Amino acid sequence: MHIAEGFLPPAHAVAWGVASAPFVVHGVRSLTREVREHPESTLLLGASGAFTFVLSALKLPSVTGSCSHPTGTGLGAILFRPPIMAVLGTITLLFQALLLAHGGLTTLGANVFSMAIVGPWAGYAVYALLRRSNAPLMVAVFAGAFVADLSTYCVTSVQLALAFPDPGSGFLGALGKFGSIFAVTQIPLAVSEGLLTVLVMRLLVQSSKGELTRLGVLLAKKQSRTETEAVAR
Repeated sequence: MHIAEGFLPPAHAVAWGVASAPFVVHGVRSLTREVREHPESTLLLGASGAFTFVLSALKLPSVTGSCSHPTGTGLGAILFRPPIMAVLGTITLLFQALLLAHGGLTTLGANVFSMAIVGPWAGYAVYALLRRSNAPLMVAVFAGAFVADLSTYCVTSVQLALAFPDPGSGFLGALGKFGSIFAVTQIPLAVSEGLLTVLVMRLLVQSSKGELTRLGVLLAKKQSRTETEAVAR
């Protein structure tokens, strides 16, 4: 991830585009509603998109036809929920394909599905589960960002294995090869992204408590003050 321009067979490229489209359309509706009802959130929305753009533009060569890099989608998923992150991630991937030659237009659907859909949903699910289990905010943020990053590459490995099965061992053999190569670079990157996301969230707790409370990241009133004090420690 990003899978390079023209690397996937046409049928696979179309199929991933079709699979991604409903999530992006739903995300556009959610984003429109968020901006209409809470125009004050546009600055934080822009910051979440910029965070994703910058982190996912830092790439390392990995599997032929792809690369490893942070994704930056965990933060936006935690703040605004996965549907909105599907739109921010799609915009990021589109601009990177057009301006930076990262990924491509023919592989946009596949890249969106892995980075802007599965990654945010997986990361947010882990974050929400930990918060409901009364885990500290920053522990949940780290785990959410880590899983959002790593799950993106698990899906990319599946996409590449489906497109290029091993001649001898088929899909499972190819999946093992792609996944093991990605793991060398992606696990440390996922840890680093988790730590960076925690740092950014700490800054937001100090500077945007009201907005984080509205978004449900911080608890209201006395619980919010207790959580903020715990973060400060």
